[in-house]
Amino acid sequence: MLTRKSKRATPLVMVVDDDQAVRLLARETLENSGFAVRDAETGEQALEDFVAHAPDLVLLDVMLPGVDGFSVCSSIRRTEGGRDTPVLMMTGLNDLESIDCAYEVGATDFITKPINWHILGYRVSYMLRASSALEQLRESRAGLAHAQSLAHIGSWEWDLTTGEIRCSEEVYSICCIDPAQRDGNPILDPVHHQDRAFVQGSIEDAIAKRSPLSFDYRITLDGGERTLHAELVTVLDEEGEAVSLTGTIQDITERKRAEEQIRLLAYYDALTGLPNRRFFQQQLEQALVYANRNDRMLAVLFLDLDRFKLVNDTLGHGVGDRLLQDVADRLLRCVRRSDCLARAEDDCPPSLVSRLGGDEFTIMLSDIEHFQDVAKVARRILDAVSVPYSLEGQEVFVSTSIGISLYPFDATTASDLIRNADGAMYQAKEQGRNGYQIYDESMNAKALERIILESQLHKALKEEEFEVYYQPQVSCRTGEVVGIEALVRWNSKELGVVEPGRFLPLAEEIGLVIQIDQWVMKEACRQHKLWIDQGLPPVTIAVNISGQQFLKNELLDTVTAVLQRSGLDPGLLELELTEGVLMAHTERTVKTLQALKGMGVRLAIDDFGTGFSSLSYLKRFPLDVLKIDRTFINDITNDPDDAAITLATIEMAHTLKLQVIAEGVETQAQLEFLTRNRCDMYQGYLFSKPMRPEEYPRLFAAGHAAAAAPDHAPAAPLDDAAPEPATP
Repeated sequence: MLTRKSKRATPLVMVVDDDQAVRLLARETLENSGFAVRDAETGEQALEDFVAHAPDLVLLDVMLPGVDGFSVCSSIRRTEGGRDTPVLMMTGLNDLESIDCAYEVGATDFITKPINWHILGYRVSYMLRASSALEQLRESRAGLAHAQSLAHIGSWEWDLTTGEIRCSEEVYSICCIDPAQRDGNPILDPVHHQDRAFVQGSIEDAIAKRSPLSFDYRITLDGGERTLHAELVTVLDEEGEAVSLTGTIQDITERKRAEEQIRLLAYYDALTGLPNRRFFQQQLEQALVYANRNDRMLAVLFLDLDRFKLVNDTLGHGVGDRLLQDVADRLLRCVRRSDCLARAEDDCPPSLVSRLGGDEFTIMLSDIEHFQDVAKVARRILDAVSVPYSLEGQEVFVSTSIGISLYPFDATTASDLIRNADGAMYQAKEQGRNGYQIYDESMNAKALERIILESQLHKALKEEEFEVYYQPQVSCRTGEVVGIEALVRWNSKELGVVEPGRFLPLAEEIGLVIQIDQWVMKEACRQHKLWIDQGLPPVTIAVNISGQQFLKNELLDTVTAVLQRSGLDPGLLELELTEGVLMAHTERTVKTLQALKGMGVRLAIDDFGTGFSSLSYLKRFPLDVLKIDRTFINDITNDPDDAAITLATIEMAHTLKLQVIAEGVETQAQLEFLTRNRCDMYQGYLFSKPMRPEEYPRLFAAGHAAAAAPDHAPAAPLDDAAPEPATP
């Protein structure tokens, strides 16, 4: 605690003498000199008054009745307030023994009797000035010690001649040295063994160069280690020889930790602990300098997870974060330097895995001797990432698409290498995902095309460039139209007709698919209610639903609002879901689908058999329809495997009391196979391509007439039907 003695406007002098005449003369002299005076006749009274009034100076006679002046002085010095109070003792002229004794008990000075009253005031003033200076010095030292304690700074001085080291209390506090055990060298003894030679060398350097020096080092404590900052100055004598060192040490452990945290935030991804985009770019630039100087190859791999958005949307961001962390761990294991590169020179920059953001990762492979090294790592990554993940009781499947660019063949700068690898990654996705693609020049054009397509897609929503086409679903047994699937089409004012396979995956990726789904549902329900009001039979209308619909938890409200606005019977609306939505289901998804089923809405599984699934979801959800993907229908008449899968799917669905629709039926032979094996419905070019709404009534009438014929021959496709494939 820092304490300061209060200052009086008029200094108080206490006169202690058993001679009344001396007391009176002293009072008169001192008061005339501007002092306040309090006197005491005995030693006992003097001690009581000192404690009670804390005088600024004591004029004390040696010879007192009872407690003598020596005892009074000694008692005053033992009090907290009397430690530095000036005590002027009065002794006989030749009483040398009393003078020696006075100094021994702590007297500040002495004055002999008889007293020269003319100089007493000057003597007291001088002593008070000296006392004030001493008090200021003491307070300054206490303040400095307090400031050093607050800043964790300790000061020390090292006498190079004697080896003596004088340290402030804070030095011992910082180094956790017991005050009772201050032997040895408090500066060097606590130094960490790995830093000892460095510190000793720094001290010798400061002495040799005669210049100030600062450095950081570690000390070892029982509870671990701390980091200190040292400042040194060499003190020279008149001849320029070093006689001592003076310096400070400061505990900067917390500052170092804060700096490290800032560095981590600036250069590392908080979720995965991997280097971030900024750090990757810097390291890649350094690696390029090495590669250029040593005529070496270098590769950049750009990775994007396939179907990650589906996992994030259906299972939630918590599971998505866990998945990213697991993927990061697998990537690190895949690029261990010891087994993935041909060479590993000491000065070669190490391989590096980073997370750019979202589900995008980049990998730098340096000092490559053969391209096969890169391909080997890429294949290892594909295999590692595709192994199922167990997250919160769910088995989650993802894969990755990898783009590869090589220095010096594909680019010579860090930014160009990353951009080209990014373009190659998108090409890998277009080639079917779960693969790697090497950059070539044509990919820049495709990247530009993607940017333009994304811009036009936003514009298409605002300017209502989308249309809904309709493809009938036909009974295999009777040939009647029993349902319709609503399919979105885009006729861009600037790009022309854009196939669904081009724009729907992009819409899913950039978050526009929900708005598109909602618009299609509104338009399809409105149109179907209009047909019914015109006299067409009330068949089922099927609408595709993206997995992102379940993320915002707005699907139930959207369906309710659309049905109320259109006036369509809920039993005529069928929502087509992908396997992935149900495979990565949450309890919220289950409740939403059960609520929709409670309203009477039908639920179908679209593209069955193309996703990863244990099929356990089929009994968990209130499904009505299972749609067999066209990839199994294409070759059912000549591929025994496809035929077997289709038959097994039909049997399984019927066992679960589900209806079956076969997609992509294009030949009479395919239809006969499906009819013979009790498939319920089909859709495809054999009956009709997707068509505009104004064409549907005529097709329905033709189909109804054909169904009434004895052989149930399908209606011929309309000549002006839309040319796009019936996907999605």
